[in-house]
Amino acid sequence: MDNQNQNNDPNNINIQLNEMVASGVYCNLALVNHSPSEFVVDFIQLMPGVQQANVRSRVILAPLHAKRVLEALKQNVANYEQQFGEIKEVEPFVLGGNNVNA
Repeated sequence: MDNQNQNNDPNNINIQLNEMVASGVYCNLALVNHSPSEFVVDFIQLMPGVQQANVRSRVILAPLHAKRVLEALKQNVANYEQQFGEIKEVEPFVLGGNNVNA
């Protein structure tokens, strides 16, 4: 298939990633909330010994897309563990209200 046909394929998505986004942000805590129409995931950087944490990024997802992201994460964690070994919890997993701390 040549490039022209690939560009006309409705299943082929051209994704662009600028340098600022490509560098990513570090997070060690995520808070998840939801309403009937959306899921909100706040990615947070919590520094040791500091009481105030900074939200580094917020992602808002439609419920169907949230479920797809969950499945993609499950599959990727399984692939990671198959390659590198089990990821072990070092602290208790905390649930509170509609928030999930991860």
